[in-house]
Amino acid sequence: MGLLTGDALWALSVAVAVFLLLVDLMHRRQRWAARYPPGPLPLPGLGNLLQIDFQNMPSSFQKMRFRFGDVFSLQLAWKPVIVLNGLAAVREALVNHSEYTSDRPWMSIYDHLGLGPRSQGKFQGDPGKLWACLARAAALLCLDDAQLWPGQEVPGAVGDRGGQLPLYSLCQRGRYPFSPMSLLKRAMCNVISSLIYARRFKYDDQRLAKMLDLLEDMLKEDSGFVPMVLNVVPVLLRIPGLPGWVFRAQKAFMDMVDELLEEHRMTWDPAQPPRDLTDAFLAEVEKAKGNPESSFNDENLRIVVLDLFTAGMVTTSTTLAWALLLMILHPDVQRRVQQEIDEVIGQVRQPEMGDQARMPFTMAVIHEVQRFGDLVPLAVPHLTTRDIELQGFLIPKGTTLITNLSSVLKDETVWEKPLHFHPGHFLDAQGHFVKREAFMPFSAGRRVCLGEPLARMELFLFFTCLLQRFSFSVPPGQARPSDYGVFGTIVTPSPYQLCAEPR
Repeated sequence: MGLLTGDALWALSVAVAVFLLLVDLMHRRQRWAARYPPGPLPLPGLGNLLQIDFQNMPSSFQKMRFRFGDVFSLQLAWKPVIVLNGLAAVREALVNHSEYTSDRPWMSIYDHLGLGPRSQGKFQGDPGKLWACLARAAALLCLDDAQLWPGQEVPGAVGDRGGQLPLYSLCQRGRYPFSPMSLLKRAMCNVISSLIYARRFKYDDQRLAKMLDLLEDMLKEDSGFVPMVLNVVPVLLRIPGLPGWVFRAQKAFMDMVDELLEEHRMTWDPAQPPRDLTDAFLAEVEKAKGNPESSFNDENLRIVVLDLFTAGMVTTSTTLAWALLLMILHPDVQRRVQQEIDEVIGQVRQPEMGDQARMPFTMAVIHEVQRFGDLVPLAVPHLTTRDIELQGFLIPKGTTLITNLSSVLKDETVWEKPLHFHPGHFLDAQGHFVKREAFMPFSAGRRVCLGEPLARMELFLFFTCLLQRFSFSVPPGQARPSDYGVFGTIVTPSPYQLCAEPR
């Protein structure tokens, strides 16, 4: 076949352009429907991709919110998206319409990891029976079992027992400045590993170091412009070698998860009581054999493990890093927490979950850390399964919903000092702890984070034990660190160092 002539090439180019224009117009048609939310004008083919700052999406959405209101529309390439802002809009969508907004949009970027439509964890699929059975597997079969939940191990892990977190010995050697993030990540990783595999890693274990490095790289891979484009233009994922190059860490981490699960399966004895979550899940898989409708399968076991590592390890260690930062920036708050710890727990007994009810100020501080830190400002997207009405707008079936949790956690109509760290947000006039309706760092409704109970336990036990044993401060001669977060898949505090003085 000869080369195309100039006229033929011109005709082909025009035909392609007309085709793309028609496709673009077809995907814009719902924007012209009655009562569809307003939004910025999309560009042909690209939609609003170039109008979003992917290095700080909450800031972009805040500017659009001022212009278009609490409910506005975007077009990401050819994918329609509605962004919800403020307590009223987010609560109406996730709670009042939870039956029709609890699905997840199909995210093509996870297919290459085996996290596609059949795998129905945090990222994909209808919540229904799956969400209930995963919650039962994680909460009833493991987290509530005193022998399996390492609640008695957690305080020791931040003290001087067994070398789980060598912070105590570090402080005993001298009050030198250090960054706490690495130690916190290792401690949290061992707690999650105890739940999943009934094992702990030594702090110099190369597999632990590799796991932590991969988790950090995964968060970087998951954020930014490129993953967004690949998700909304999935045909690009068919380019040979591209998914493996863009998501190298995610693929490597899932390979490690598969390796650990296979090792665990080889030692599993169904006749014995479950050692951990994996044993409990495998027992449910055995019961479900022959039932194609069951959500207990090997694919979903991988999802549960991934969910717990990302939600239970990464977010909790980052929240604790925020907590220690805010304590050195607000020493008066730190002293008041320590006074309450001394009055309720003392200096000898280890903290227990039952202490929460008698420690309103400490509980207020922990909640305020989560509110101020605002770790997951945009949550995980939802999908409408039928036409719904939100704040007077009509949202069509199959529309992706982005819930701007940051706009709720820092809503100036709800919080007295939305942009400042202020534990009084969670205290009434009598000093009693009050949980506010707008406190939703774990999202809300049927898709509330599965790891919330675990995160609450970890945060309280680690935070109170650390402040029971140490006083934290800005290192002498160093400038006061910033409390401004660094946006990514998870908002992390700016890098900082502290000193820890044994009490």
